[in-house]
Amino acid sequence: MKIDGTPYRSIWVDEADGWSVRIIDQTKLPWSVDIVRVTDVDTMAHAIKAMLVRGAPLIGASAAYGVALALRADASDSNLRSALTLLGETRPTAINLRWALARMEKVLTPLTQNARVAAAYAEALRICDEDVATNEAIGRTGLPLLAAHGKDGRRINVLTHCNAGWIATVDWGTALAPIYMAHDSGLNVHVWVEETRPRNQGASLTAWELGKHGVPHTVIADNAGGHMMQRGDVDLVIVGTDRVTRAGDVANKIGTYLKALAAVDNNIPFWVALPSSTIDWTISNGLTDIPIEERSPLEVTTMTGRALDGSIATVRIVPTSSPAANPAFDVTPARLVTGLITERGLCDANEAALTEMFQDLA
Repeated sequence: MKIDGTPYRSIWVDEADGWSVRIIDQTKLPWSVDIVRVTDVDTMAHAIKAMLVRGAPLIGASAAYGVALALRADASDSNLRSALTLLGETRPTAINLRWALARMEKVLTPLTQNARVAAAYAEALRICDEDVATNEAIGRTGLPLLAAHGKDGRRINVLTHCNAGWIATVDWGTALAPIYMAHDSGLNVHVWVEETRPRNQGASLTAWELGKHGVPHTVIADNAGGHMMQRGDVDLVIVGTDRVTRAGDVANKIGTYLKALAAVDNNIPFWVALPSSTIDWTISNGLTDIPIEERSPLEVTTMTGRALDGSIATVRIVPTSSPAANPAFDVTPARLVTGLITERGLCDANEAALTEMFQDLA
């Protein structure tokens, strides 16, 4: 996708030296586009944990490059194990992280130390290239869902929550991929962007990337989503996900469950877009088996934005004596999900449909 006309991926190897890794610091968006050079596994682990990079597919790709950086410094068995452990402990909910690390471990463990570094970079690049192709396929799968609402030039109103666009993946995005394709094909698509507290990943990230690509959108408060549905101003909801159980339960940014409830109550389709690497085949009950990350209370008690004088400031918005809880994700039961948008096609959110579509993975 493009930033002011220049195409970008969200992660890439520095062309100047051929080994360091470049990422876009998403904590600085939308106020500045800061490109960070990552040179070691500890810095990559910090980037994942502190959310310089975020989004399930991008976390996996970043971890893969983290392994490559670790092996460049020391390609021994012990350092490989240490890198896998360090990176695996950064974020607990997104299954793509462990999927990518398991893939790297499988490829690298049998190799000699001399062969590991080149193989690690090659496999990390392969994961990135596959992610781009997968997300493009997700876009093609989801495009007809939007087109069905856009006959005779009618405006298609899509509501989304959090950020599942190209900066949450290597390129294209998951939930936003069909929206980009609809826009690029000339359909009259408009996106209701929920601000997504805490961290405001809708207001700061989704709105930013849609604006840079020229997609019409409007930012709304999280609590306005149900109202918009009641008014008939939403045709369909599309969200991403960080983990899907084999039974179709969906973990996504906190607040997603409430959107699903409102969508069902108003007979509005609620779609979840995901690559197959986000399916956790080892669990069935999302409410009991998916670990929910508890992040810092500061993400709830403070907000960062641009002051009227143009400076960037972080301010506290709750009384200093008030504690805060910050569960980062919630689980939407499969019964509330209209269906899944995958790289292989549309799929019902249940075990039978998932195992039939992904027989080679289940």
